[in-house]
Amino acid sequence: MRSHLLNDTTAEQYRRSVTEGVERVAAKLAATDRPFTGITVDTLSPRIDEIDLDQPLHDTGAVLDELEDVYLRDAIYFHHPRYLAHLNCPVVIPAVLGEAVLSAVNSSLDTWDQSAGGTLIERKLIDWTTERIGLGPAADGVFTSGGTQSNLQALLLAREEAKTDTLAELRIFASEVSHFSVKKSAKLLGLGPDAVVSIPVDHDKRMQTVALARELERCARDGLVPMAVVATAGTTDFGSIDPLPEIAELCEQFGTWMHVDAAYGCGLLASLKHRDRISGIERADSVTVDYHKSFFQPVSSSAVLVRDAATLRHATYHAEYLNPRRMVEERIPNQVDKSLQTTRRFDALKLWMTLRTMGADGIGQLFDEVCELAREGWRLIAADPRFDVVVEPSLSTLVFRYIPAAVTDPAEIDRANLYARKALFASGDAIVAGTKVGGRHYLKFTLLNPETQASDIAAVLDLIAGHAEQYLGESLDRAS
Repeated sequence: MRSHLLNDTTAEQYRRSVTEGVERVAAKLAATDRPFTGITVDTLSPRIDEIDLDQPLHDTGAVLDELEDVYLRDAIYFHHPRYLAHLNCPVVIPAVLGEAVLSAVNSSLDTWDQSAGGTLIERKLIDWTTERIGLGPAADGVFTSGGTQSNLQALLLAREEAKTDTLAELRIFASEVSHFSVKKSAKLLGLGPDAVVSIPVDHDKRMQTVALARELERCARDGLVPMAVVATAGTTDFGSIDPLPEIAELCEQFGTWMHVDAAYGCGLLASLKHRDRISGIERADSVTVDYHKSFFQPVSSSAVLVRDAATLRHATYHAEYLNPRRMVEERIPNQVDKSLQTTRRFDALKLWMTLRTMGADGIGQLFDEVCELAREGWRLIAADPRFDVVVEPSLSTLVFRYIPAAVTDPAEIDRANLYARKALFASGDAIVAGTKVGGRHYLKFTLLNPETQASDIAAVLDLIAGHAEQYLGESLDRAS
């Protein structure tokens, strides 16, 4: 079994095996003509259930053949231009190369003696990102597994900086369309069920600062502690960007930690055209960025950044076997001193390879393209009498719903839209997401693929309308 260990004696076997795997995936990518095969859970589950994991195949080729049957054939392919559902981006080749390198070397980014250059590369990328944001010379941060972990760590720091032992007094303010991880983080941090105060949004799905001011005043009047305001730069459903400068003013006035969840909108940091849309982010105390959303990186690649590096001490614990206190005095750079995780992948290498190959302008150009595509898509939907679109896009998301001319019952329209989404997914021709607006069911395009064209959007709209019309026709037949 030692023949399967990656080392100096198996380097050639490693090369052959990885090459064979890459060739299989490359062939699959080249031949994929739709984002999904439409396979059902009931069809796929028995194939996997019948595999006996205690009976290995012993041959990489045979394993890849089996993988074709249980995964590759029916995977969801985000690179396809008609994958329009969630915040999943197609990935750039330099980042995939980085993934191959980091998996093979397998550095762990917790301590210097497990990563060496990897530690310095991650720190350089953190500095690069904080400079792009404008957080100042005392800024710092660390890579994380994703936006949820980044938000959790940011709110942990905010809780500690609030300097109160009475957790029931703490309040977090976030818009009604902010990410669910804000409420999850509050629970994980031991805060009460009323800790997260939901702030209403305006017509463009941006936090209403007048309402925020009112709630902050109420908090002070009631003797509570305003722990943090979470402003969102790119909400999951609408891509909306909260008014960051006004929120920063209120946070300063009330002495409140300002966290910006820019998991989605961080692509604007590299934008050549739309950087001003996140003006004010430089005033944040902490920022979440997800490179695996709008920097076209493979999952996972995220970071939490802070204005004051000293606040990261709230996540610091010292273990004699790992990062004893003397290492701080010796100026040994251990990233575990800043992180909620201990063992941690060298995910920063993917972004490093991307920047060294494409440059920030290359990333920004791709993100600008999808933002422009969203504007074009919005014009298409707004001009189509079959659909109602909610807001003009700030980033690359469109929320809309099919509105039949002959049906006025909102519940029936809901069912038609739900059916259209499910039928489209089952066909595999395209994949779209869904959400609720005002209690009603809507559909969602999340446009993160520069290869997607306006013609793809138009074609998918026709498919949605066709499925919805089929449902309504069958519904009328059943009713009669």
